[in-house]
Amino acid sequence: MKVEPDIAIRLQRITKRFGPLLANNGISLVVGRREIVALLGENGAGKTTLMNILFGHYVADEGTVEVFGRHLTPGSTRAAIAAGVGMVHQHFTLAANLTVIENIESGTESFLRPKLARRWSRQRLCGLSSRFGLAVDPDALVGTLSIGERQRVEILKALYREAQVLVLDEPTAVLTPQEASSLFATLRRMAAEGLAIIFISHKLDEVRANADRILVLRAGAIVAERTPATATRDELAELMVGRRVVRPRRDPLPSGIPLLEAQGVSLHDGHQLRLDNATFTVREREILGLVGVSGNGQGALADLVTGLAVPTSGRLTVLGKPILQSDPRWLVAAGVARIPDDRHAVGVVGDMSVWKNAIIERVGTPRFSRCGIIRRNAAMMYTRELVERYDIRGAPLDRRARLLSGGNLQKLILGRNLAAAPRLIIANQPTRGLDEGAVARVHTQLLEAKRRSTGILLITEDLDEVTALADRIMAIYRGRLSPTIPAEIADARGLGLMMAGHWDETSNAV
Repeated sequence: MKVEPDIAIRLQRITKRFGPLLANNGISLVVGRREIVALLGENGAGKTTLMNILFGHYVADEGTVEVFGRHLTPGSTRAAIAAGVGMVHQHFTLAANLTVIENIESGTESFLRPKLARRWSRQRLCGLSSRFGLAVDPDALVGTLSIGERQRVEILKALYREAQVLVLDEPTAVLTPQEASSLFATLRRMAAEGLAIIFISHKLDEVRANADRILVLRAGAIVAERTPATATRDELAELMVGRRVVRPRRDPLPSGIPLLEAQGVSLHDGHQLRLDNATFTVREREILGLVGVSGNGQGALADLVTGLAVPTSGRLTVLGKPILQSDPRWLVAAGVARIPDDRHAVGVVGDMSVWKNAIIERVGTPRFSRCGIIRRNAAMMYTRELVERYDIRGAPLDRRARLLSGGNLQKLILGRNLAAAPRLIIANQPTRGLDEGAVARVHTQLLEAKRRSTGILLITEDLDEVTALADRIMAIYRGRLSPTIPAEIADARGLGLMMAGHWDETSNAV
């Protein structure tokens, strides 16, 4: 067979089923060297499944995979890596208790080899780091690194194994805008040196800004191919979901009584000040937006208002009750909904079924248990309603939750919280990992909850999201909160300055 020198990947008629679910339906595509191709699609469209077949995690029911003209052994990640395929998964596969260089060598080098060989490995790693602008300390423990740094380690691990094809699954889902910009600059440098790049995304502006070609998947099939020069944002959104997508915008309502009040609240964690003298109020029928670069204290604030921590100083009142001890169970029972930023670590129990996760925060209520025994039929019926109402795909009810795509897992968490008609919602990155259609649905549901007199604290890094939904906006920087400003006067430049810690303590405070 003649090998075409510029063709890196050729997938032909790939079909994959999971029971009754048709995840991939006869997909064929070609990716060349020096090319950046985006796979765009809504949650559950089959993007990750297709790339897992390429990388050998799954075996296709039908079709073939070729890398540089050679057929790959189905279901063999070893064969894929040997052929030059590297994959950076959405949820990293690094050992937190090992150093950067130990993680990179893991599986390819023996830790007992001679000192000279270890020195060569270090030199090679530093060379790759410098060549592609992926700065990271080889001796740092991975558990101490930021999310962006961990992603660099994953990419370096693939490059260390001489990858010529790099697949990235939702690479910016947990990155700040600055980290995302740096990542794509690196990917362009890699493509210029001859690598083929495939990245999975649902972010329309991201694919238009960084891809050479855009392949749109819907319901397991490629429905369109576009170039950024010819594709509009609205067209791509419609191709993804099969209908016109319009994001709702807030409607001003008269606010009601305070539901969440913080007065001079601080939180110390050992010698670290995580939250510094925070003062704010969330009332009925309003959305208070909090923006900030990841790692500036949002997690500490979310822990406080969901009962996972108590203030070191100051006064925190939730639904009229001062928070004096850690009591998340009382908060859930009182009507506080928690949408956490890390859906895998604290949002669900991954090895439990979908239906058990759907009722997990209310399993002790009469609706779902009697005399300590779970009412399985009631729980299953409730979960089916959530699946239908919130469009949770790929979700047989007995399936382990961790097997859902990230976006569908987020829908499960959102659904079980919003369906409980809460009085107060702590929404921490509620649309992270969701496609355009799902984002519009979540925004609609949050605004509907507001109309029902719910108060919402919206913690987000998405400036478009906060200006579309919030009535008032504040920023957090190194644990300090800015004064709140009305959403009507907020713009990207001003919010960006506030996120960097630049604000007037007296102007525009409301």
